[in-house]
Amino acid sequence: MRVEWVSEVGSTNGELVRRASAGELAHLTALATTNQTAGRGRVGRTWVAPPGTAFAVSIFVAGERGFGWLPLLAGLAMTRAVRSMLPQQPVNLKWPNDVLVDGLKVAGLLGELVPSGGAVMGAGLNLTMTEEELPVPTATSLTLCGAEPDALLDRALAAYLEAFETLWGEFEDAGFDAEAGLRASVSDACGTLGRDVRVELPDGSALRGSARAIDELGRLVVREGGSGADRVVSAGDVTHVRYG
Repeated sequence: MRVEWVSEVGSTNGELVRRASAGELAHLTALATTNQTAGRGRVGRTWVAPPGTAFAVSIFVAGERGFGWLPLLAGLAMTRAVRSMLPQQPVNLKWPNDVLVDGLKVAGLLGELVPSGGAVMGAGLNLTMTEEELPVPTATSLTLCGAEPDALLDRALAAYLEAFETLWGEFEDAGFDAEAGLRASVSDACGTLGRDVRVELPDGSALRGSARAIDELGRLVVREGGSGADRVVSAGDVTHVRYG
């Protein structure tokens, strides 16, 4: 993987999409920074952090196949990276693209298709943010969870990029068949499964029920409360419901 480091950028995703559209990028080119000034999250949200307290990294993936599983593959890679930094903490993937430590968000991911072909997968990881610097009460950072701060950026970024490259290589070698292992690995890492959830759907409606499985296309299968029918969700904002 070719990795480029920049001291500042508006959006790592936006910059790689621009370069890829101009035909300037090789497969598995990554762009990283600790100062992203115009980061984007899901459904148009902004993603910002004080300079130096989080990293943002985007990876360009060439080709035409496998992109339906790309966000979950990247989420699994980030889950493994965070677990390596916090071996004593409960770290899980929240479908479709957040990583949680004991229920608090430490990382988020956002994929974008490139109009000329390929896709860009962006990720942001909170490294050393203090409680006062966190954007919302439901967020956390690696150091707040007890990670060793020495060389944390280098260790965490390397762990994520290595995990991503390994997983994508295995997926590619399997002919982009998630049934060859990726689906099971994602399901094992996904803390959403088995939980009561509320899913805000793109049409503005909400689905409540129990998350039962991730299907062969990477979609979330939710058994709807009341009706007992299974609903398949391809996109939506998931909240883990807690009682008591």
